[in-house]
Amino acid sequence: QVQLVESGGGLVQAGDSLRLSCTASGRTFGTYVMAWFRQAPGKAREFVAAISWNGGGTYYTDSVKGRFTISRDNAKNTGYLQMSSLKPDDTGVYYCAAKIGVAIFVVRENDYSYWGRGTQVTVSS
Repeated sequence: QVQLVESGGGLVQAGDSLRLSCTASGRTFGTYVMAWFRQAPGKAREFVAAISWNGGGTYYTDSVKGRFTISRDNAKNTGYLQMSSLKPDDTGVYYCAAKIGVAIFVVRENDYSYWGRGTQVTVSS
């Protein structure tokens, strides 16, 4: 079992940067694939990025490639999402998720077993 708690959200201006953190409980965090999803107002939750259990592999949705970086520090049971060149379209609630297994090219939320409660990111123009 893994419990996830996101932090680091806030209100920023377009072009700014922000780093989200996802702190996990449980000694097995290092064995899970970790991902970030987001949900904009009135829209379905969508995949943003995923990282393999050891950080060696990453996968991003096209709209954030080159702007967002996912990483993790298993010694600290924490994952991160560094967001740069933020746009108003990046506004939404950002969720941390985790799943058992090694595949990182997994974008369906139903494939992730563990979820945080989310942190709000608002980007003003």
